[in-house]
Amino acid sequence: MTDEKMIPCPVCACEYTYPMNHLMVCTECAHEWNPEEKEENQDFGSDQLIVKDAHGAILKDGDSVSIIKDLPVKGFSKAIKVGTKVTNIRLVDGDHNIDCKVPGFGAMALKSEFVKKV
Repeated sequence: MTDEKMIPCPVCACEYTYPMNHLMVCTECAHEWNPEEKEENQDFGSDQLIVKDAHGAILKDGDSVSIIKDLPVKGFSKAIKVGTKVTNIRLVDGDHNIDCKVPGFGAMALKSEFVKKV
């Protein structure tokens, strides 16, 4: 890559990108984009909250996820079991970045590292 400069990924802001044909490819999130279409891509990555599940899939509001590990809950004698499906999630900023209603438990905040996208 002699003439081209490194263009950071518009999704995850990774600096390690490379050209492939007419596209640029991110080495971290595998996002592919056309650098000539900067205007459209910049508003996606600039101020939007990016939350990834345990396997690296990007989550968005309204997605359905499933729990990948038994999660103990303070104030309850039982845990949220592996495989519990949670629908219509809402992404928020913070340590517990998913707000949702877990069946049998009610409204709750979860960490994205303990869920996978369905």
